Amino acid sequence: MNDQLFEEFNQVSSKEWKNKIQYELKGADYNETLIWESLEGIKVRPFYHSDSDDKPLSINTNTSAFQIMQCIYVYDLERSIEKAKDTLNRGADTIHFTIDNPQVNCTTLLSNLPKEATYYFRFGFLDAAYFSELTNWGKINQFDIHILIDPIYKLGNEGNWFKSLEADFNQLNKCLNHSTNLLIDTTTYQNAGANMVQQIGYALAHVNEYLNRIEKIEGIIYVKLAVGTNYFFEIAKLRALRMLLDILRKEYTHQIDFKIIAIPTKRNKTLYDYNVNMLRTTTECMSAILGGADLIANLAYDSIYHKENEFGDRIARNQLLILKKESYFDAVNNPAEGAYYIENITLQLAQKALDIFKQIEKGDGLITSLIEGTIQRKINESAAKEQELFDKGEEVLLGTNKYPNQQDHMSANLELYPFIKQNPRKTLVVPIIERRLAEKYEQQRLAGEESIKIE
Repeated sequence: MNDQLFEEFNQVSSKEWKNKIQYELKGADYNETLIWESLEGIKVRPFYHSDSDDKPLSINTNTSAFQIMQCIYVYDLERSIEKAKDTLNRGADTIHFTIDNPQVNCTTLLSNLPKEATYYFRFGFLDAAYFSELTNWGKINQFDIHILIDPIYKLGNEGNWFKSLEADFNQLNKCLNHSTNLLIDTTTYQNAGANMVQQIGYALAHVNEYLNRIEKIEGIIYVKLAVGTNYFFEIAKLRALRMLLDILRKEYTHQIDFKIIAIPTKRNKTLYDYNVNMLRTTTECMSAILGGADLIANLAYDSIYHKENEFGDRIARNQLLILKKESYFDAVNNPAEGAYYIENITLQLAQKALDIFKQIEKGDGLITSLIEGTIQRKINESAAKEQELFDKGEEVLLGTNKYPNQQDHMSANLELYPFIKQNPRKTLVVPIIERRLAEKYEQQRLAGEESIKIE
């Protein structure tokens, strides 16, 4: 059909396209005028052609099987049970429970929920006996339970281990003998301002610490990452990460597979003109799906200033349901395969991320780099560059530093403190601080609202 339609047109080579473009430039330099370079150093050409070297990469993504995940923080058992039931009835495939209190009765929680769903648990403590009891109960009662553990995330995010490196890894080895899964939570890197190459490189180093330090790992390792608004680059980021994880896996005897959990970034979310957050999370979820994430948890548009609420959660879930059930984003596996632009960016991201990973390994790994502060310094440098672009208006957040609505007042709507919380304490390493781009701007606007009230 296609051959018949286009057979009367002569094929145009990439050389002919480039010559035509060069002619139209009237003497301007092709590379300086049309090749754009991202903050990561990724070079983007003005066009991509089938006779170039951008061939399909062997990255298999099972897009048709992606699952919608709902995150629930458990502080009131009865409310959490009702919320989980309602969420599953309204289209979620899996539930992700976050529990900080060891007194919460997880068996009571699960006993009131359907067995057909899959349940993930993230605990704010490390207790092999507790986890063993829960997983054994799940097997006996035929519940699909996955406990996700990541002590290195706690070190980077909070500055301390649960107890100590040795104690945490001793507990971790015991936990992994009871069907507990490793989690590689890389969201802090993105939320703190790391660029995409850094995110991938740090994720590899994060995984490698566990592969080196744990004698035997079997089953699935979950890698959680935050997704930003740079649509095609984010698709490429997920594909590059999956490709490199597969390469890394082959270097070990561990019988493992990787699954990617994706969630929209907090870094570009705004307090003012907050409805734009829905547009941002929609494109971010689209990138996550097309990039091959296995599980996707959306971020509510009001999550930075409102407590968990039914409306925000429903909108976030429905965004994914529309993409899956009405837009048919799950209809094709490997949807980005063969897109020369995406394949080229994927390869560049992977190559640069691999260089970062090798540098970290030469420096004795991620944990050592965190203790020495190298990772924190690199992320801060990247974040400062991005912040400077935002402050100049070159990095645009619509409704915030571009076309703001000055009549939009938010001081009366804050249920949560939307800025960095200062909590001075003694830590083993300097924590990686998550910071939104618009925080300084928003604080100034809120201060202006308060001065109007005083007058």
